[in-house]
Amino acid sequence: MLTVAVAVALLLPLLKGASPAPVDDVGEAAVYRDQLKELERDKAAGLISTEDAGYARAEIGRRLLAMSGEGTKTVDAARAKGLNALSQAFIILCLPAIALGLYLKTGSPDMPAAPLAARLENPGNNIELLVAKVERHLAENPNDGSGWDVLAPIYFKMQRLGDAELAFRNAIRLQGTNPARMNGLGEVLMAGNDGIVTDDARAAFEEALRLDAKDPRARFYLALSLEQGGKRPEALADFQALAKDSPADAPWLPLVQQHIAANSGGAPVAGMPAEASKAPGGPTAGDVEAAAGMSATDRNAMIRGMVEGLDAKLKQDPNNFEGWMRLVRSYAMLNEPDKAIAALKSALVAFPPEEVQGKQLIGVGREFGLPVEEALK
Repeated sequence: MLTVAVAVALLLPLLKGASPAPVDDVGEAAVYRDQLKELERDKAAGLISTEDAGYARAEIGRRLLAMSGEGTKTVDAARAKGLNALSQAFIILCLPAIALGLYLKTGSPDMPAAPLAARLENPGNNIELLVAKVERHLAENPNDGSGWDVLAPIYFKMQRLGDAELAFRNAIRLQGTNPARMNGLGEVLMAGNDGIVTDDARAAFEEALRLDAKDPRARFYLALSLEQGGKRPEALADFQALAKDSPADAPWLPLVQQHIAANSGGAPVAGMPAEASKAPGGPTAGDVEAAAGMSATDRNAMIRGMVEGLDAKLKQDPNNFEGWMRLVRSYAMLNEPDKAIAALKSALVAFPPEEVQGKQLIGVGREFGLPVEEALK
C-alpha cells in the first residue's frame, strides 16, 4: 500500500503532461498591434503622409517580428513525450519490483503483527520491554513499592543512575529499609561519584550494616570508605576481619585480599592465596613464601620487580581491568606518581572513562591523590 501511494504521488505530475511553451509575449504584441491601428487612423485623418506611414508600418512590423522570434520556445514534443512515457513505466513497473525484492530479502513477511501493547504483555527476555512494562505499571500505580524494588537494580545495570537512585529511594520510602535496598542505593551513589564513597553512600551502608551486622557488601564499602579517607590502619583491620569471616570460595575474597595488600604497604600478606588476584604478574605462593624471610630492602626490590613485570605484561595484553587497578595502586604505593599517572592513562585507553570500569580506575587514582586530570587529557 505504501508503494502504491508513493507511485501515485510520482505519477500525478507526469500524467498532466508538459505545459506548452509560450510562442510570444501577448502583452508586448498587443502594444505593437495597437500602434499599427493608430498609424492607420493617423493616415486616414491626414496627420501623416503615405510615405511616412509606410516607413512607420515597416518599423513596427520589424519589431513585432523580432519580438515574436525571441519569445518562441521550440520544444521537441516527441522527445518529451518519450521521456514522460519512460518515467511512467519506471514508476509503474520498476519501483514496486525493487521495493518488493528488498522487502522479501530484508523483511519478515511471515511475521505476525506485534503492537506495543501485545509485546508489553509478553516481553519474554527483552529487557527494554520488561522495563517499559514496569514503567507503564508504575505510571498508573506510583505507590507500588514492589515495582520500584524490581526496577531499581535493573536501572543500575543499565547505567541509568538517576533513575536507579529515584527507584531505590521510592522503594525504601514505600517498602522500608533492608540490606539489599540500602546497599543498592549506596552503590548507585558511588557510581555517580566515580567510585567514591560519599557521605550519603556511607550512611546507606551503615544502615545496611545496622540491619545485618554480617552483611559483606556493607562491610566492604565501609572499609573502602576508610581507605579513601586515608585511614589505612582502620581500613586494613576491617578488610582483614571481612576476609576472616568470609567463606573460602566467596567471590569477593580476591578483591578483599587486594585491598589488604594495598593497605599493608604494598607487600604481599602472609597466607594470601595465589588466586587472590586475577591480574597477570600477581604474587604466586612461592613469592609469598620467599618474601616472608626477606629484609625490608629485599622485599621492596622484589615488589618493584613484580610491579614492573605486571606493567610489561599489561602493555602486551591491555584488556585486563584488575591488572590495571593493581598497577595504578602499586605505583602510587611506591611513591612513583608519574608512573601511576602513565599507567592510569594507558588503562583509560582500554577502559574509557565514561564506562563503569573507567570510572573505577579514576576513583582509584583519586584515592591516592593522583592528578587524574592529566590522565584524562
